[in-house]
Amino acid sequence: MATLGTNIDLERNSNLVHSRIYLTAALILAVTFLILLQVVYLQVMRHDHFTTLSKSNHIKILPVVPSRGLIFSSDGILLADNRPSFTLELVPERVADVEAVIDQLNRLITIAPDDIERFRELRKRSRRFEGIPLRFNLSDEEVALVSVNRHLLAGIDVVASLSRYYPLAGSLSHTVGYVGMIDEDEFEKLNKSNYRGTTYIGKSGIEKAYEGLLHGHVGYQQVEVNAQGRKIREIYREPPEPSKDLYLTIDASLQILAVQALNDRRGAIVAMDTRTGAVLVSASSPGYDPNLFIDGIDRKIYAELLQSRDTPLLNRTLQGKYPPGSTIKPMLALGSLNLQVREPGAETWCPGWYSIKGSARRYRDWKKEGHGHVDMVNAIAQSCDVYFYILAQDMGIDEIHRTLTSFGFGAPTGIDIGGEASGLIPSAQWKREALGQPWYPGETLIAGIGQGSTLVTPIQLVTATAVIANRGRLVRPFLLSEVRDSATGQPVIKAPAQADKTIMSAGVEDWDLIIHSMEEVLHGERGTARGSGAGSEYHMAGKTGTAQVITIGQDEEYNEEEIPEELRDHALFIAFAPVEAPEIAMAVIVENGGGGSRTAAPIARELLDHYFHRKKRAG
Repeated sequence: MATLGTNIDLERNSNLVHSRIYLTAALILAVTFLILLQVVYLQVMRHDHFTTLSKSNHIKILPVVPSRGLIFSSDGILLADNRPSFTLELVPERVADVEAVIDQLNRLITIAPDDIERFRELRKRSRRFEGIPLRFNLSDEEVALVSVNRHLLAGIDVVASLSRYYPLAGSLSHTVGYVGMIDEDEFEKLNKSNYRGTTYIGKSGIEKAYEGLLHGHVGYQQVEVNAQGRKIREIYREPPEPSKDLYLTIDASLQILAVQALNDRRGAIVAMDTRTGAVLVSASSPGYDPNLFIDGIDRKIYAELLQSRDTPLLNRTLQGKYPPGSTIKPMLALGSLNLQVREPGAETWCPGWYSIKGSARRYRDWKKEGHGHVDMVNAIAQSCDVYFYILAQDMGIDEIHRTLTSFGFGAPTGIDIGGEASGLIPSAQWKREALGQPWYPGETLIAGIGQGSTLVTPIQLVTATAVIANRGRLVRPFLLSEVRDSATGQPVIKAPAQADKTIMSAGVEDWDLIIHSMEEVLHGERGTARGSGAGSEYHMAGKTGTAQVITIGQDEEYNEEEIPEELRDHALFIAFAPVEAPEIAMAVIVENGGGGSRTAAPIARELLDHYFHRKKRAG
């Protein structure tokens, strides 16, 4: 019995072993079959795809982007720099689930919603194998966190690069401008081969106007990479064409002083070399920090800039449109001499008001008691409104229009960064065509003191002032002085000399009279800006201006203290110096600053003192 039981147990064990062997063999066969199927699928069905993928994984063509050119002032101050920064990039081709990787990253470092939205926009126009920026300007701590977890983050790279930086921040924000992310519209218009690997493009000012010089031309490199996409070696390199460094006409120390003088008040200051048209100062206040725009400005901050009553994004030097007030009186006086409408010594009686014959309306002078008998020199020096009411009436609106437009008003000056407003010099034809209304005699009188529909820009005002300093020669303002090779520092382009253009063939005596009249504004006993001219080591010629923002009724008095600040008069002043051999012309506008003699003229004196004292020290 024992023997029989033992045999049965042995047989059972044998059957169990055989069953397991058969099962294992079947599993091996099944797995082998599946592997063979996968091999067939990969080698036959997906052969072309994986052949291409394999090649691209090992040899890639990568763009080599040149460093963006630097921007300097005329006195060698760096205005636009490139400084080292770290960018977090994601390569979609190497990531199975992009959103999951972003979520994973967000647990390590902060990835803001704006960063993610910008990444998605860039992804739409990028190739799958290209690194797309996800975060800019990583801190050292963030770089360390990503590097330590690099093995867990597929498709993620920390790339060392150069980021734009503006050392003077708001002092030259409107002139230098700023770079920003390339948007959809810009991408469609760009030469895509030359902007491969480029994230930024000039958005405004010099950065935009001279984008071609500052960007250079992209090169490329052929590299071998490993399975993780990391570079092993460089096979071939076509170097990029270097960008160019730009030297502007801006005098940085004078520019900074101008910004400080405006002290965040709304306004503009423009100064230029009367001999060449080189712009020495282009200050628009208030400014803004262009560094905020480089990697995409925070929406809340941008909304605040847009909604600000002070309109800091407006470049007032080129786009601000203001009634010129009395600053145009020297131009009109010269026009009247040229037309022989007025004799220099002819006097006008000013009782403090003027009425057109047959009308009861009184056009008031700024000096309530009047100026008495004044000739042209005194009328300019004391800014007599009544003299210029009558002068305007005698000239007529069409001759006023012709005179002022000959000085460059009513049209862009042609400054090399563009973006100018044209302003407006009204005429009877303009009003008929634009408004469908006739021109009235009273409007001519108002035009004679730079009010009504007349609007000019600060850049036009300084250009017209330079015309007087040059005795009729018009120079075009410009900002780019010199272009240098960024590698060697050698000049490659210089600003071309301008051809002279005479806008008015007035006689020598006429120019002498107008310039003397403007000199009396600052150095005469009754000049409106004699306080600003007192004690100067050089002689200036200038003209004050006060432009009304609101209309004051016939029986009302202007009381500045009772009027809201934003409705107060604008303060204006134009000047050039030295009178005997003009070098520099200037226009100052302080919005709602009150009288030009009280607010704008002292600013001009401070800047001119700085200019001439520094020149004297230099020998």
